[in-house]
Amino acid sequence: MNVEQFRADLRAWLDDHDLTPGPGDSLPGHMKQLARVHSALYEAGWMRYGWPVAVGGLGGPALLRAIVGEEVVGRRLAEPGPYSMVEVLAPTMIDYAPAELAAEMVPRLLSGREQWCQGFSEPGSGSDLASLATRAVPRGDDWIVNGQKVWTSFAQFSTRCILLARTAPGHDGITAFFVDLDTPGISIRPLRTMHGVDEFCEVYYDDVVVPSSRMLGKPGEGWRLAMDLLPYERSTCFWQRIAYLYSRFDELIAQAPDPDEFDLGAAYLALHMLRCRSRATQHRLADGARLGPETSIDKVLLATAEQRLYDAVHDLLPGAVELDQTPWRSEYLYSRAATIYGGTAEVQRNIIARRLLDLGKD
Repeated sequence: MNVEQFRADLRAWLDDHDLTPGPGDSLPGHMKQLARVHSALYEAGWMRYGWPVAVGGLGGPALLRAIVGEEVVGRRLAEPGPYSMVEVLAPTMIDYAPAELAAEMVPRLLSGREQWCQGFSEPGSGSDLASLATRAVPRGDDWIVNGQKVWTSFAQFSTRCILLARTAPGHDGITAFFVDLDTPGISIRPLRTMHGVDEFCEVYYDDVVVPSSRMLGKPGEGWRLAMDLLPYERSTCFWQRIAYLYSRFDELIAQAPDPDEFDLGAAYLALHMLRCRSRATQHRLADGARLGPETSIDKVLLATAEQRLYDAVHDLLPGAVELDQTPWRSEYLYSRAATIYGGTAEVQRNIIARRLLDLGKD
């Protein structure tokens, strides 16, 4: 398929179909808008390109998915954070779920009928997944889960969760499950962050019954699943976020009363390096490569670009961050976490040093 023709056809379709968000700026509104956009894209076929036919897709390279995300988020039809969950969780389901389960569930996510979340981090076990304490104990054909997860994005809007639980000691004692969040014993408590949005949640599991048929992979393969999922969290889910940051860069230029060429140049250079790196990752996927530790480079560049952009906002729009209740303020505050979420910058640099540059542990 001709990629440029695909983009041109998608742009023409978006021009002809009004998916403009309604008034208001709230997280529930963003989630409702995302479902609306996904539904329209899925019905028209756009949301199915780049996904395997076996799970309701139309085939083609993953690059087509990137183009859809870039065009949709670049036009501000959906927020990048909620949109990105598809790119993180759907590949995991395709790779690890029983074929029948993936074929049943993935279309629900792609079509906007459902939102899913990721239950990895725990209190005291954020970047250190090996120390997670949530436990799953076998009972007949079921597993009984007890524990607590935290920083679970959009859990209060989600139907299901890809959950890691400990079934034995050590790395080989972590197992993944696909859990229905309306199961008795699950309670969800949103957490309001300093940028004023309750995007993250605490999720408690109290004697939650999960059927063995909902295990992803085999017992003890949860660590491998996580290591396969995290590269998506550190690369492909940024495709549409990059488009969003570019759109905000354009708005900064339009609004800045006295633009400083150095500030704008530094922000643009960081964005351009990120986009070039991300495009290279897209082409590696298109060539059949499997993502791995090299995606830590994507993550470091994303954090750098996001913070430099909003540092420029701080410098060029006086009062927009400190005084005004505008999107600039909340986005600036959110950008401070860019070096934390998805794995801290320190963790990413350690991965680059040890696994890509072979510099050892010291």
